Amino acid sequence: MSVLAKRSQDVLINRYGLGPKANKLTLDAIGKKYNITRERVRQIENHSLASIRKSKAYQDSEPIFTELKELILDLGGLVSEKDLLKHLSEDSPNQNHFHFLLVIGEKFKREKEDAEFKHRWHVDAELSERIKTALRKLYSKLSDDELVLESDLIDSFLEGVKDLNAKYKNEEVIKRWLAISHKIGKNPLGEWGRSSSSNVNAKGMRDFAFLVIRKHGSPIHFKDVAKAITQYFNKKAHVATTHNELIKDPRFVLVGRGLYALAEWGYMSGVVKDVIRKILEKEGPLPKEKIIEKALKERYVKENTILVNLQNPKYFKKDQSHRYHNV
Repeated sequence: MSVLAKRSQDVLINRYGLGPKANKLTLDAIGKKYNITRERVRQIENHSLASIRKSKAYQDSEPIFTELKELILDLGGLVSEKDLLKHLSEDSPNQNHFHFLLVIGEKFKREKEDAEFKHRWHVDAELSERIKTALRKLYSKLSDDELVLESDLIDSFLEGVKDLNAKYKNEEVIKRWLAISHKIGKNPLGEWGRSSSSNVNAKGMRDFAFLVIRKHGSPIHFKDVAKAITQYFNKKAHVATTHNELIKDPRFVLVGRGLYALAEWGYMSGVVKDVIRKILEKEGPLPKEKIIEKALKERYVKENTILVNLQNPKYFKKDQSHRYHNV
């Protein structure tokens, strides 16, 4: 900044947080300090950046910009601003200085955040467009509530960029590219899907419970669901509250004493009596043994529980062939 006048230096220091406190000021705040308009501050900023780029100090710093370019290429050529700055330094003041170098450097292009993608930097416009196109295609393949394992999502992404330079085809680079997208996200269990889905952007106990049971893969007791919510999501889940949420949500089916499964797994809803009635509606009259066999696939109960329900004459009757019918 040695080529700049004192006020111009001060504008850049405050605009980019290059001072001791690393505070970034808005155009309005800097304008009030000098009693000038925000537009005039913007003009000073742009003129100052242009003056630096023409200076000998900038030319002498070429090795720094070359090193930064190589680093961005090593990270994938297109990197979210947050990930790039975090990679360069965990320290906020240092991040501000690196950001300033990126702004000045003519090798680097910043793309502003929009509905699809986060703030990002690249050094290859063609590569940037290819990655964004691939991310759009990946999003379009996902259904609203679909969840995909990270390894499967990476494989699917690679299908869309088959002829990409081999040096970019590694897991860490692809995960950085995925992180650029606003529309694709990862839940705390490491599963990917559309960011708009409650399966990814879980907000309440019911959503947490759904993800826990889905991860478990088989019926699980509500007490264990509460424990798992605390473990995976770092959210205090009271057992009674968790149980109440499971009861209220049609995504869950009570399949045994305190055992819950997901309705999407195909379990019939209702108590044992309802399950028997649905089986008979679907299959027609059945002997006792067949009813027990089919009911035990739907509910984790004792055989005697099924037999007791079958004896209720309000709902079931037995014919001369010892087959049961709905009343």
